[in-house]
Amino acid sequence: MVFQIPLALRNSNYYSVINQIRGFMERRRIIETKHEYFSPYNRYGTVSSGLKWLPLSKDEKLEHEVFIVQFEPESSSSLHKHKGYEEFYVIDGELIDDDGKVFKKGDYIKFEKGTKHSSYSKTGCTLLVILYAGTNELTG
Repeated sequence: MVFQIPLALRNSNYYSVINQIRGFMERRRIIETKHEYFSPYNRYGTVSSGLKWLPLSKDEKLEHEVFIVQFEPESSSSLHKHKGYEEFYVIDGELIDDDGKVFKKGDYIKFEKGTKHSSYSKTGCTLLVILYAGTNELTG
């Protein structure tokens, strides 16, 4: 069934607003992540064993990137330095940072520019990662 706007409203301001909303909806993109393929994590030119990722959004001009990363049990990220900001939300599982701090399901973590770290997951975990105002670089 298609929604029909009454003839009396078609020339009104209301109709103009509805058309604007339809225009916005046409520019919307939905990624059904449960149906997407997670590829080996290779952000730094080499594959990180035990990590898979799904890039969601990237704008090189704005230095902005969003992706989901999955750590298999007993896997870890490489030591890296943040040239920009890194934030992530723990969707599932637990992640242990190199200083021993444990990030649990539901935690939201923010790293400032210039920080260095690596992370490890004993049980496996899934993160939503947001990078902005610069990328990361390997340091170890």
